[in-house]
Amino acid sequence: MKHVELLSTGVLLLLLGIVAPTFAQERHEEEAKAPKQEEQAKPEKQAKPEKQQQAKGEQKQEKAQQQQAKGQEKQQKERQTQAKGEQKQQKEQQQQAKGQEKQQKERQQQVKGEQKQQKEQQQQAKGQEKQQKERQQQVKGEQKQEKVQQQQAKGQEKQQKERQQQAKGEQEQERQSQPQAMSRQEGGSSQRPQRSSQDEARQRREPALRLSARGNGRIPDAHFRSHFGREHRFHIGSPQMVDGYSRFQYGGYWFGFVEPWPEGWYYTDNVYIDYVDGGYYLYNPYYPGVRIAISVVL
Repeated sequence: MKHVELLSTGVLLLLLGIVAPTFAQERHEEEAKAPKQEEQAKPEKQAKPEKQQQAKGEQKQEKAQQQQAKGQEKQQKERQTQAKGEQKQQKEQQQQAKGQEKQQKERQQQVKGEQKQQKEQQQQAKGQEKQQKERQQQVKGEQKQEKVQQQQAKGQEKQQKERQQQAKGEQEQERQSQPQAMSRQEGGSSQRPQRSSQDEARQRREPALRLSARGNGRIPDAHFRSHFGREHRFHIGSPQMVDGYSRFQYGGYWFGFVEPWPEGWYYTDNVYIDYVDGGYYLYNPYYPGVRIAISVVL
């Protein structure tokens, strides 16, 4: 037992001998570290104001940057606003340009319309001038035709006077020859018209004439000379009722009776038409000095 206790005591002493130097060494190291920590703490205390100033500088710089960013943002907004204004102004200018272009087109169309209207007016003026010239030519032609008609009327009047003088001469000759003709008729002359009993019966059956008023119709001289007069004899036949009046046709014309049919004349007798004293008359060569007035129906 005593050996065991001695052994335990020896071991304990050994452990104490080992631990004591170790503890001392650790304490010495701690004491050595303490001044170092104090020395290190002093610069940290000295560094705090510098960091605060640096932080303040950074805050100030950050504020400046924020203000600069706000300024840039404000400038950007102003530029955007300016850009919008410029776009709006550009749109207004474009609209104004379109309006001016539209006005220019309208003016061009108006000018074209005025030019077209001016051309139409010029053409109308030319047409009116042409019509005026045509009317002037027509008036000249009418004047010329009127002169020709006046000359023709003078010639017809001259021919009429000549026919009247000729008719008067023939009437005078007939008057002079009437006593001889009457004596020949009383003595059974061969110039007396040959009438059959049928002609007499037919003449008695004819109704009385429905007389017409004297008209102003005229037969052209050339046609009259070639179809009428003493040399152109014909017989009427039976008068026809036309429009309620007695008519007969000869030489392409219709004639109406202005005076009653003379007693002793037959519709089968040879007669002729002549123009005397400004009118048309029907003559019977078998009864000189007797005539009846007729009118041309046109």
